[in-house]
Amino acid sequence: MTTIGELARQHTDLSKEQIGHLVNLASEWGMLADVSFADLLMYVPVEGDNWLVLAQVRAATGQTLYLADWVGSQTSSVERPLLGAAMKSGVPCEGEIFIQGVAEDCRMVAIPVQFEGEVIAVLTREWSQRTGRQPGELERTYLEIFDRFAEMIVRGAFPFVGRVADSSVAPRVGDGAIVLDADARVRYASPNATSALHRVGISANAVGQTLSELGVIDSSVRQAFERREPVVEEFEQTPEVTLLTRCIPIVDDVDGEPVVTGAVMLLRDVSELRRRDRLLLSKDATIREIHHRVKNNLQTISSLLRLQARRLESPEAKAAVAESVRRIRTIALVHETLSREPGDDVAFVEIVRPLLRLVEESLQSPERPMRFMVIGDGGRLAATVVTPLSVVLTELLQNAVDHGFPEGDGGGNVAVRLHVEESELEIAVIDDGRGIPVGFKLADAKGLGLSIVRTLVTTELAGTIEMRPAHAEELAEVEFVPRDGNTGTVILLRVPLQSD
Repeated sequence: MTTIGELARQHTDLSKEQIGHLVNLASEWGMLADVSFADLLMYVPVEGDNWLVLAQVRAATGQTLYLADWVGSQTSSVERPLLGAAMKSGVPCEGEIFIQGVAEDCRMVAIPVQFEGEVIAVLTREWSQRTGRQPGELERTYLEIFDRFAEMIVRGAFPFVGRVADSSVAPRVGDGAIVLDADARVRYASPNATSALHRVGISANAVGQTLSELGVIDSSVRQAFERREPVVEEFEQTPEVTLLTRCIPIVDDVDGEPVVTGAVMLLRDVSELRRRDRLLLSKDATIREIHHRVKNNLQTISSLLRLQARRLESPEAKAAVAESVRRIRTIALVHETLSREPGDDVAFVEIVRPLLRLVEESLQSPERPMRFMVIGDGGRLAATVVTPLSVVLTELLQNAVDHGFPEGDGGGNVAVRLHVEESELEIAVIDDGRGIPVGFKLADAKGLGLSIVRTLVTTELAGTIEMRPAHAEELAEVEFVPRDGNTGTVILLRVPLQSD
């Protein structure tokens, strides 16, 4: 969808600052549409005698005139003469309009949008007199609010400049609205606002009282009056009730000075939402604690196995226990990382780096100096994928060192290259060692490590794996220069990633 800025830059000569003013206005006008019970459209003059619709918003409190979205379309001054009149005069103009397909009498108020003394656009309120809401106290109060903000738009005082509260997270008019006078006393409270006050135990008539007199935390009101800009605040009115408020001051021009003569405070009861947030935080903390305890238990098992290995005399038995310890430490490493991460996924590279250090510690020796490196970023992966993938990677690194760099051969380099493309993770383990024997087939390998790898990759990860001699360009890519007689090896692993 084309943005306001893009449309304005393509079709108008408006400056960056003027476009920013219109963008800010569009970010605020959801409240204006709600209090006006009508559709709001933003027009700018373009080449010829035409007007371009930059933005459009529908009211959540009334029936829309337009089922279609008119953003990006053009109209002429013949069809919308009020636009030119408002632009030229600099004051709001009201009159009847014809809308094709709508039989009811329709009206428009064209409000000139001023910025630094110049009218740069026209904001229109468009509604049907027949399908509009029946006038009552709420309707009269809301329309009066709209008129006062329209006056601010004409003066260039709305939207507010500088640091303002984010309206995207703020309550809407339908959640509850309280109208305050110049002394910050309640002049009107909508039914939904009254219901919200009742939920926090305030049943007294709010009209004529300040929020502090009613027992409502009013820091957002005081800040809005002092700073002359909107303020969003969330607070716990009671241990069970949390309110989200946004106070928008109404600023008039008194003898050339801006003076706050009232305000609109929108409020929403977010108690249930925050209760769910607390439950999610508690659940997340519990899951992380479980990961921490699993890690501790695995470390205990690893220590017991190492103690047992000291009592063994058979070299084969000691090697088997050492491999088991390494696999257990790999899984413990995953749980340790998950215990620090919020949510159920983790950045895979944050697993790979300590995994390389773990392998380096267990396989490095003075007779076989090894250098390990990681290239790329594997993205964030679910815990159900990370655990088997980490075990697979550990086995592949072990295999690369054991078969590519025998003891006393002088050591070498191993790189792990991570790459995510669309919905697939590709892991390449590249070494500059001796290479694989002629006629080697991964499917015929009988070793326990490669058997574990094949099982995890094909069953749990639903991926593919291949092992082959390295190409010269692959070694050059990771800046490896193999010694004479070494061909290097590439183990390529591809794992599909499930989309959310």
